[in-house]
Amino acid sequence: MGGGERSSSQKEELVESLLLDQDSHKPNELSLKKNNTQRKYFGANEEFGKEFFEFEDWKNTDFSKFEEEIFNLRRLKAFEEIIKSYDSLKLQDRNLDEAKEKLLSYKPGAWKEMVGCMKISDYDVPKTVTLLLIGPKGSGKSSLVNRILRVFEDNSSDEDGTLYLHEYMIPKDSTSFCIYDTRGLFEDSYDNYEMIERWMTEGVRHGELALRASDTPNEEGKARETSCLKEARMVNYVIFVIDALSVLRSMAGDTHYKSLLQSSWCCPYLSYGDDKPVVVCTHGDLLSDADRTRVRIRLGELLGIHPAKQIFDISEKFDPETDLAVVDMLTYSLLHADKHLPVKKRSPKKVLGILMLSLVFLLFYVFGALTGLINSKTCCYQNNSSGSPINRVIPNSESEQGISIDWRTIRHLWLG
Repeated sequence: MGGGERSSSQKEELVESLLLDQDSHKPNELSLKKNNTQRKYFGANEEFGKEFFEFEDWKNTDFSKFEEEIFNLRRLKAFEEIIKSYDSLKLQDRNLDEAKEKLLSYKPGAWKEMVGCMKISDYDVPKTVTLLLIGPKGSGKSSLVNRILRVFEDNSSDEDGTLYLHEYMIPKDSTSFCIYDTRGLFEDSYDNYEMIERWMTEGVRHGELALRASDTPNEEGKARETSCLKEARMVNYVIFVIDALSVLRSMAGDTHYKSLLQSSWCCPYLSYGDDKPVVVCTHGDLLSDADRTRVRIRLGELLGIHPAKQIFDISEKFDPETDLAVVDMLTYSLLHADKHLPVKKRSPKKVLGILMLSLVFLLFYVFGALTGLINSKTCCYQNNSSGSPINRVIPNSESEQGISIDWRTIRHLWLG
């Protein structure tokens, strides 16, 4: 986004543009007008509050106006957070070199937060953390790879990632984490589901062919034989790449791209529990400030994620602002990759050894308990001719009477 921090009038114009109905681009009933303040429409509306809470018959209350106000309040809050994030990048509140240094010092598992008595040795920490790029065809995955590489090196990749998986170490001389460029998702949701399932369950290999079941013979003929000598890398986190221009077109009435995003996003293999992938919007440099903001808010509503914290706007521009956005996105991804490291699986031999050892301890315990019980009975009971136990009497020095002690009742005091 262009030049320095925005003035209040610029922000007001962005708010007015934002409040266009996101699906039809027609003005909303609550659109901000220049002669009104934000508080009247988005703050505590006193007149509306009195009108609303003075109803005696709640059954006849029309809640639609109240719900619409809440909806627009949420949009305005998201708008303010996005604008704040853009301004932060422009003002360089955080030093780019320091952010890069922190990222480059990353080691797999280093940012894992320990829970309870768990230690890092209890987790299956990979030698290299793998981040998988996924997105519709033409969303800009390969362009994003090039933009990421340019943050850390002067050169870029000339691969297009059409039919083969490509691995990129970040940076090239490191083994801490890598990015995989993949084939774009297409119209057939079943094909997309199968590809995603295979990558997430079986892992990914550099140079692996990514053909779909619906590919035509011509597409299969383009494939060349390649050797996948590297062993499969399991995916640790997903970066979902989306074309901002296509989102804007879908907001104007083209529902095709919206359906493709929703069907792909709902694939359960992309998520780690409730944790959804991070989203990157590309080609934002071709849009106005208002449209870039509107796209992120719309995606947040469509995908159910935070538009300012989990959606990153990364264009192909080469400037410090975009560099910092790239570093922030990668840092977010690695934090979440470490968060979901799997717990180590014990080998069958180790499990059998633990069971055998537990059984030995159990046998020793049972044997000790039985021995103690037998000894206690031998020491504590003396059978008379009738076979009943005799209570021992301890004489009392102060009186001629004795104290009768029931040894059976207090045997827990001396039972070993």
